[in-house]
Amino acid sequence: MAITDPIADMLTRIRNANRARFKSVDVRLSKMNKTIAEVLKKAGYIEGWEIRKDATQHDVLRIYLRYLDLKRTVITDIQRVSRPGRRIYVKSDEIPKVLNGLGISIVSTSRGVMTDAEAREARLGGEIICKVW
Repeated sequence: MAITDPIADMLTRIRNANRARFKSVDVRLSKMNKTIAEVLKKAGYIEGWEIRKDATQHDVLRIYLRYLDLKRTVITDIQRVSRPGRRIYVKSDEIPKVLNGLGISIVSTSRGVMTDAEAREARLGGEIICKVW
């Protein structure tokens, strides 16, 4: 069965694995999923990621989740904002803060995928992909 929204699939897999306290989760490999994983790593929400082969010899992106201790997770929630049926575009001065700056928004700009703070600093608007806190 084909996935119509691979980004939402990735975010859902991360959310479910995080709630189940898995050490890692495998998602489909795409350029966008890889850049989102890079932004999450740079922001400190995940330990890291790597490209591996699955049982059917397809490339997958393995994401290593990060935890503070046995009871506390780094990612409280992760939500998709813009979706294929409804794209959300904003200007640089209209990018919303997530929980008054405690979380991040991942924004796709003309200069690549970055956090909301980096987009505001570079004065770039774009499509809000997701919110993480």
